[in-house]
Amino acid sequence: MSGFACASSCGLIFKSKESERNVVSLFQYNGLRAVESIRLGAIWCNPKSSISTSAAKCERIKAMASPTVSVPKREKDPKKRIVITGMGLVSVFGNDIDTFYNKLLEGVSGISPIDRFDASEFSVRFAGQIRNFSSKGYIDGKNDRRLDDCWRYCLVAGKRALEDASLGQEILETMDRTRIGVLVGSGMGGITAFSNGVEALIQKGYKKITPFFIPYSITNMGSALLAIDTGLMGPNYSISTACATANYCFYAAANHIRRGEADIMVAGGTEAAVIPTGVGGFIACRALSQRNDEPERASRPWDKDRDGFVIGEGSGVLIMESLEHATKRGANIIAEYLGGAVTCDAHHMTDPRSDGLGVSSCIIKSLEDAGVAPEEVNYVNAHATSTLAGDLAEVNAIKKVFKNTSEIKMNGTKSMTGHGLGAAGGLEAIATIKAITTGWLHPTINQHNLEPEVTIDTVPNVKKQHEVNVGISNSFGFGGHNSVVAFAPFKP
Repeated sequence: MSGFACASSCGLIFKSKESERNVVSLFQYNGLRAVESIRLGAIWCNPKSSISTSAAKCERIKAMASPTVSVPKREKDPKKRIVITGMGLVSVFGNDIDTFYNKLLEGVSGISPIDRFDASEFSVRFAGQIRNFSSKGYIDGKNDRRLDDCWRYCLVAGKRALEDASLGQEILETMDRTRIGVLVGSGMGGITAFSNGVEALIQKGYKKITPFFIPYSITNMGSALLAIDTGLMGPNYSISTACATANYCFYAAANHIRRGEADIMVAGGTEAAVIPTGVGGFIACRALSQRNDEPERASRPWDKDRDGFVIGEGSGVLIMESLEHATKRGANIIAEYLGGAVTCDAHHMTDPRSDGLGVSSCIIKSLEDAGVAPEEVNYVNAHATSTLAGDLAEVNAIKKVFKNTSEIKMNGTKSMTGHGLGAAGGLEAIATIKAITTGWLHPTINQHNLEPEVTIDTVPNVKKQHEVNVGISNSFGFGGHNSVVAFAPFKP
């Protein structure tokens, strides 16, 4: 189809390539879910524009078939059903999953003044900086000193996830490791290694550039290093779609399993950009909050007084496994991955579409992939970065898809962790799964002056008990990259 021709409350009419015959297709919607395509004949629409604002511009419709409603069907094949059997993270609240989620439930802010470098001359002097990180037991001392933090976080989170899935090294050595892949992405890669390499070049000349400059800078190295350490020989690469990275990795990893290319995928995101180049770069983009006097109150999604996001860091990794394989090895099943989707705004490098079309279509596609009706979703872990345009664009898109939001709860993890960029989706997937398994939703903190357009329950300031039926986690990135993944309690 070449483009929109007409729009009405009953559906969307798209102009066909057979434009000389004035034949179009009408997509009939149940809510916002396309359930059938109907061919229409002899319709006249405004020929001067590919988009008309009202179906009133169409003179007549000769015939219309009676609509049929398709019922969503979830995957039944145990080879294609995907379950979560392990989780691992590195976060501003430490490396332990339960500690991480308990801090979120308590509404603790992980935002504080930067002390990793001298930020006194920067207009933004705070971040979700990780302190007292230890890789002991996961990375040997020699490599630990050489590695960029981005890859240190990845290795620790990935190995902790494998341990959580009862896939320690001794167990892995008994398995077919050609059927286990790694897909951990990063938005910015080894930015410290890159910055240091450039500095060495400028100050001392090319002969002083370390031989690790290129390997530790490129974004695929997290997946590669984790595979090298564990012997995992299945599909291995990285995806870099800015702040949507981790969700893109989950979606791609799931499809490797569904296509029969792997039994297990180690998937997620990692990032370590709280350095002068990272902070300075986002200041230049005018994307960051400048609430230096109250850093713990700076990240405030949907609040009228928000003034930008807070940069964070970390890593979040899931062990995704076919139900058949998990059952055969007697794995503990934490939750089920139902499906996902990725789309592009095709609009602007940094600004979201004001109509939310890219996001709403991504949510719809993710529900289709998951076999879930909109009415089944009752929890949204929102992207919610605390930016002026992004927060409302996301809410408007959510409201387009879910016509009745009275049963939906929506929260913003970044209000406490800051924005982990490529790692954000990984950390938030873990938060979504913990909401499913605990029955408690963490609050969105710093909610004191809510935007009137936000009519969905944002779990303001205090945790809430909530039985999650289906939860979705949204992640969007610079470049207009949109990604949504859906999780649910596992039911045999």
